[in-house]
Amino acid sequence: MVVSVESATEVGVVVIGAGQAGLSTAYHLRRRGLRPFEDFVVLDGDAAPGGAWQHRPSSLTMAMVHGFHELPGAPLPPLAPLLPARDVLPGYFAAYERDNELPVLRPVAVTSVRSESPAPDARLLVQSGSGREWSARALVNATGTWTRPFVPRYPGAERFRGRMLHSSAYRGPEEFRGMGTVLVVGGGASAVQILAETAAVARTLWVTRTPPVFRDDPFVPQELGRAAVAMVEERVRAGLPPRSVVSVTGLPPSPALLLARERGALHRLPMFERITEDGVVWLDGHAEHVDAIVWATGFRAAVGHLALLGLREPGGGIRMDGTRAARDPRVHLVGYGPSASTIGANRAGRAAAVAVDRYLKTTAAPSAPALAALPS
Repeated sequence: MVVSVESATEVGVVVIGAGQAGLSTAYHLRRRGLRPFEDFVVLDGDAAPGGAWQHRPSSLTMAMVHGFHELPGAPLPPLAPLLPARDVLPGYFAAYERDNELPVLRPVAVTSVRSESPAPDARLLVQSGSGREWSARALVNATGTWTRPFVPRYPGAERFRGRMLHSSAYRGPEEFRGMGTVLVVGGGASAVQILAETAAVARTLWVTRTPPVFRDDPFVPQELGRAAVAMVEERVRAGLPPRSVVSVTGLPPSPALLLARERGALHRLPMFERITEDGVVWLDGHAEHVDAIVWATGFRAAVGHLALLGLREPGGGIRMDGTRAARDPRVHLVGYGPSASTIGANRAGRAAAVAVDRYLKTTAAPSAPALAALPS
């Protein structure tokens, strides 16, 4: 396939993703005077507003939501704690897009981003699965992690005859009612939520790679959050794949954790050695029959569409200087590494908007060639 530069819609900035980080970026770009659809556009792969929240199970109520932070300039109105988050938060996101007149186009699945030429200030060509392209001087990637669930490989997994799923496909405890034993793998907030709910309808087992760290005090972003973000920033500065902020904060006494403890579901076991046709076996030979395995093992950053830009370091990650990719001043990543939390995404959105606006004002706009063709 051949892409002509002249066929691409020209804008100053393309933001990819309309979750927390993408909307925060768009809000701050607008506040800095960039014109919607003319100076910047937001491309979102989902069919409706709400980011990953619209895909959460209905059993996740607002009372059980862990660490949500409101969008900039838009206080979250008082809401019934028992309402499902997937009903409440997409509506909040939709109102935010509408009230701030943000230029969101959807569904647009971005498949690749490439440079129009080797010049360091060349325009970036953003291509979608439908064949439509945008030509931009700068890019803010806010694709998050939801589309890249991670399941580790364990011997025997292909032989397992029970049900196996990642936590992103979990739709609530009722799907496990009547099962004998449900095994939940992972030490984060999602694992605890699934344990708390599933323990009411089935026997549960909980395994983690390392012992979970339970905090006695609630998670305070201004204190522990600052230290956790610093640890993640250290990794991305070194060009290593980021760890989630949650992985270094421990488990605070959230409603889900208290419920799981009340239901006796927090008896953690070490990781098993292998999976059998009907269960799992530990290194010491101990075996358990299980009917379902839920991998609450997190996600990886959805950045495959940026591969042609050559941003990755030998360590496997994208080295960052603030929100900017160290290898390319035209590219910023928000919701990546230290900004993967909702409060971090808000701050990163503002920082990226400020940096991009400065880049546009201090870098001469390259003139597009009269005719250019790039291989797909």
